[in-house]
Amino acid sequence: MTEQPTGVITGTAAGVPFTALAPAGPRRRPAPLIVTWHMMDAPCSDAAFAAALPMAGVPAWRVHLGMPLCGRRMSADGMAAVLALSRQDTMLAYVEPMVRQATEEFPAALAALRERFAPAEGPIGVVGGSLGGAVALQVLARQEVAVAAAALVNPAVRARSVVELVEQASDRPYGWTAASRAAAGRLDFVARAGDLAGGPSQPVSQPALLLVSGELDFPGLRTDAAELVAALRERYAEPERVRLTTVAGLAHPLAERPGLEPAPQLPVAKAVDETVSAWFRQHLTPGL
Repeated sequence: MTEQPTGVITGTAAGVPFTALAPAGPRRRPAPLIVTWHMMDAPCSDAAFAAALPMAGVPAWRVHLGMPLCGRRMSADGMAAVLALSRQDTMLAYVEPMVRQATEEFPAALAALRERFAPAEGPIGVVGGSLGGAVALQVLARQEVAVAAAALVNPAVRARSVVELVEQASDRPYGWTAASRAAAGRLDFVARAGDLAGGPSQPVSQPALLLVSGELDFPGLRTDAAELVAALRERYAEPERVRLTTVAGLAHPLAERPGLEPAPQLPVAKAVDETVSAWFRQHLTPGL
């Protein structure tokens, strides 16, 4: 584990690379934990996502996890290797295994992070951008970890929409099979809204959920975000705890491409950062 002069801490938690940002104030004071999963578009590493979405105004540890095959786990071929997987079989070689690995390695990583940074128990916050949003949604749907608040930025709410985007970019139709349709169904979080919301008689299990949708994001992703919010509001005991916010001028990425390294925060990313930070101050760290 390495702490840089700026206070940024890098290391690994149960084999998962991370970039951690300490809360303001004395380190001895216990502080909540926010865990994030970055985009596969820019910013596409934990360090770059930490720079784009630092949430410095939230009195919590913000720990940005690296997605599989990204950042310090990137192969010699870089993001070209990830792109090759997406074109080889978008659903079964790219979307499903990326989300599955990131989700399955989370419990052990969380235990290691809590041992190092935060209280061993208690609810956390989670953030996901783009495909990292599908990871955050899968964590919420499993309900194995108590999550008080979550924020999703241009999230991949439906895996089928990701496949459609790759189809458009490659100008090649995807050959759906029974296996890929089943995998896409498992990663359709509008259809799984009941898993996310739990029972209306148990509001404590219903995390405050913010969806941030870029005004210029892909239309399909914007539609999915709106439909997820509508589905969850029908199921939440307190519908106002689910919110959809549109950020003017925001396309899909939060940083300039390729987005592998930390870079100065763009104005649109600053707007997202302020919106997400306000959400966590309200729902995760009130009174801190």
